[in-house]
Amino acid sequence: MSNPLLQDFDLPPFGQLEASHFVPAVETVLADNRQAIEALANQSGPFDWDSLAEPLAEVDDRLARVFSPISHLNNVRNDDAVRTAFEQCLALISRYEAEMGQHRGLYEAWCQLRGGPNWAGLNTAQRKTVEDKLRDFKLAGVGLDEPARSRFRTLQEKLSEHQNRFEQNVLDATEAWQCHVSDPARIQGIPEPDLARAAGRAETGGLDGWLFTLAFPDYLAIMQHADDRSLREEIHRAHATRASDQGPDAGRFDNGPIMNEILAMRQESADLLGYPDFAELSLATKMADSGDAVAAFLADLQARSCPAAEKEFEALQDYARESLGIASLAPWDITWASEKRRLACHAISDEQLRPYFPLERVLSGMFDIAGELYGFSVQSLSDFDSWHEDVRLYELIDDDSGEGIGRLYLDLHARDGKRGGAWMDECISRRRQGKDLQTPVAYLTCNFGAPAADQPSLLNHDDVITLFHELGHCLQHLLTQVDVSNVAGIHGVEWDAVELPSQFQEHFAWPRAGMDRIAAHYESDEPMPEALHQAMLSARNFQSAMKLLRQLEFATFDLRLHREYDGQGSGFIQDLLGEVRQSISVVPVADYDRFAHSFAHIFGGGYAAGYYSYLWAEVLSSDAFSAFEEQGLFDRETGRRFRDTVLGLGGSQPAAVVFRQFRGREPELSAFLRHHGISEAA
Repeated sequence: MSNPLLQDFDLPPFGQLEASHFVPAVETVLADNRQAIEALANQSGPFDWDSLAEPLAEVDDRLARVFSPISHLNNVRNDDAVRTAFEQCLALISRYEAEMGQHRGLYEAWCQLRGGPNWAGLNTAQRKTVEDKLRDFKLAGVGLDEPARSRFRTLQEKLSEHQNRFEQNVLDATEAWQCHVSDPARIQGIPEPDLARAAGRAETGGLDGWLFTLAFPDYLAIMQHADDRSLREEIHRAHATRASDQGPDAGRFDNGPIMNEILAMRQESADLLGYPDFAELSLATKMADSGDAVAAFLADLQARSCPAAEKEFEALQDYARESLGIASLAPWDITWASEKRRLACHAISDEQLRPYFPLERVLSGMFDIAGELYGFSVQSLSDFDSWHEDVRLYELIDDDSGEGIGRLYLDLHARDGKRGGAWMDECISRRRQGKDLQTPVAYLTCNFGAPAADQPSLLNHDDVITLFHELGHCLQHLLTQVDVSNVAGIHGVEWDAVELPSQFQEHFAWPRAGMDRIAAHYESDEPMPEALHQAMLSARNFQSAMKLLRQLEFATFDLRLHREYDGQGSGFIQDLLGEVRQSISVVPVADYDRFAHSFAHIFGGGYAAGYYSYLWAEVLSSDAFSAFEEQGLFDRETGRRFRDTVLGLGGSQPAAVVFRQFRGREPELSAFLRHHGISEAA
């Protein structure tokens, strides 16, 4: 039988794909790519764009189109066969990428283009591509001599394997834990939609009562609403000890040894390339100048937010003691007590808001907002191959040309075999080949609660924010105006600016003009009452300084971890986390807490020595949104300018340049502080 991944396809043939297709397809493409690259590198120069960059873009695109659906299925339809095949593919591709990163023939070809007679004829996007390529070659160890060169390549291959194993352990640990509750007294306070989901899960398993898991909708429902303190403590312990040496599955999926090996390999990589630590190596591809600059940025935000956070937690302790009968807050009390106090202070709770955010209404309004801002409409498509019956596919249609801009997959509900959290990823990138334009395709994945038998999927406002956030990422990929795939959309954007569009988009889920489009009661279709909306706005910055300190804790831990690691023993990670918490956190932490063991952003994903990016990008996004506050929420001229710069230019120019083109000046901190309710004088 022919391999569906090796056939020509417009969209991936998900309905035809089996794990057995993965490895043969990747092996075939890699063999073809190596042959094409060797033939190209052996040509004599001088190279121009068409003779070097275009053939290499074709090679890269073919591999991306094959591996994207494989990687995606590993995230959304994970089973033993898919996982095993994915890991084999990942090892093959890691080896290939490390090999290509050190290919001196290719490196010399790019150097010839950079220094040759054809350089003057390149446009901005093409020049940025060449400069990025040369930088990445150096960061891949192309300039190293043997045996350092081979050692560096081996490290990159092993790092890829270890980072994938870290994420798989977190997934396995999350799915392994279940809590069966049969006593109705223990589920008091938990919202009905969450109970219905848990009851359905129990019934499917042949059990009475309710069956809870560590999937985030279940975890949040218990931590935020369960009045039974022992139930909160039980799920808190399971969640805080995932993939570690502690908790109910202690040692079963322990990421501790993997974390140590990842840090050691990162530091050795930095040593080989001549960097003092991995943080400085990581920052070579970011906006920030140095680790010192990032540390100063984080310290400044901590100094500004810590006094407010201390007052917020003191007020929570007072409330818990006086109104809830809790003399001393434990870690598993904080979320629950905070929700109680928020309701008392602002007369609003997530459960009051949830009926006004049925998923279909939110989706329709979200697309309407983005379409008006940036000049497109959205059309639902029905004839496509899918990996699950819940998946949707949309096409964005440009208002001016009437042509399709790109397509967007949505997979929004939690289920077994699906990685937790929410994310955007690329399926196909924009790329021009002569007169032909390949339009981009993106995945938007979330883990919301599924519809119950008697009601639709109802979101809380945090879910709505998450959806807007991920759409922002997708829009940068889909609305790009760059035809060079290496710097189109999200490609080539500095990592500490990549969250700008996503965090920017979140702002539109708050004002009345946005609320009228996304919110209506799922039974009556009545708009959200003004009193409820005002209560929601008044609660927007409830404990915002505490939340900001939490992000500063993550970012500071990540930065110090990658600046200070120097082969210390196995206790270094936990000791450093404790030290950072001691200096930053204002809330109690359980002794058994092993947060780092599931911190996939830095041990599994691309945020190593870069978690601060969320905060820096939020400074940029708040400042960008302030332009709409000045001109009008749906000001068409401002929206189009944002589309033409931040969304349209992608990585074709440095992020600082792109931001200045939109805002007309350097970024300022004032809007960020104002949006968090923090005084600039702090």
